[in-house]
Amino acid sequence: MTLLLFRRLLAGSIVLAGAFANPVLAADTVAIYSYRQPDLMQPVLDAFTAETGIATELLFLDKGLEERILAEGENSPADIILSTDISKLILAAEKGITQPVDSTALAAAIPAPLREPQGQWFALTQRARVVYASNERVPETALTYADLADPKWKGRICMRSGQHDYNISLFSAMIAHWGAEKTEAWMQGLKSNLARKPDGNDRSQAKGIFSGECDIALGNTYYIGLMANNDKEPEQKDWAKAMHVIFPAFEDGATHVNVSGMALAKHAPHKDAAIKLMEFLAGDTAQKVYAAQVYEYPVKAGVSASEFVAGLGTLKADGLALTELAANRKAASEMVDRTGLDDGPGN
Repeated sequence: MTLLLFRRLLAGSIVLAGAFANPVLAADTVAIYSYRQPDLMQPVLDAFTAETGIATELLFLDKGLEERILAEGENSPADIILSTDISKLILAAEKGITQPVDSTALAAAIPAPLREPQGQWFALTQRARVVYASNERVPETALTYADLADPKWKGRICMRSGQHDYNISLFSAMIAHWGAEKTEAWMQGLKSNLARKPDGNDRSQAKGIFSGECDIALGNTYYIGLMANNDKEPEQKDWAKAMHVIFPAFEDGATHVNVSGMALAKHAPHKDAAIKLMEFLAGDTAQKVYAAQVYEYPVKAGVSASEFVAGLGTLKADGLALTELAANRKAASEMVDRTGLDDGPGN
């Protein structure tokens, strides 16, 4: 492949962050296509290279990773796919751009509910879908997910679109735990309690709490770390300081979690080296470094969360298999449309 052709293949939504500088990669270089920002991955990739001598090249895409690999076909240089959400892992497998990995090391490190049964994908870190609560206006320190439909919160809740992957994952878990009928009734109650039409991202909800637009919001735990340690946009530190975190639970006391994860690309040209990297990422050292870097929870048992993440509170993660979330995604999305959740209160 010529350099000109390679650059054309990487045009569009892709950001080249020092990666794939050479159109033909060395035999001992693992090529990574990633939805996760390069600076978040670099420390753990550097540790892998230092330990094994195997180099890595990371290509960051903000969208369209699956379509890019499909377009490249058998000539794709991708060895590993890194995802920021279970929905993207599932999509990659559904589009046929992954291949199974049979690894005793991965099976031992990553609990069965957090990996695809045939080895098509594996979770790397977990984040909880929690409640952001105003320090000034919300004295509560404990809530259930069911409580979000309580009329006491009418006009007080902010959230991003119900169709966003993070919320669809949560609603899918609710269908698995409660059944469709109860979940839909709950969603109607949540809609009635909204302060405004769902909009923005999780950081926007924290800003809404800071400004007084709402009192509680749904958000992922890792955004709190990103905001609280954001030196480039220090106003976000104020947003984080204005709220406390509540770990809402289902009836069994467990909180919904989503994951970042990895998969071996279908046509990986450096398969053996790629599997070594996957096994390294599931090991003790990488789990600790990577999870701390992205303000998430390690998936490997016995590896502790960083001091900052542990300080958010105790997480009892829902043990629901990620494959069950996949099975309910379509029903959850249709429910969001049917209830008009994204239209906001009063519509």
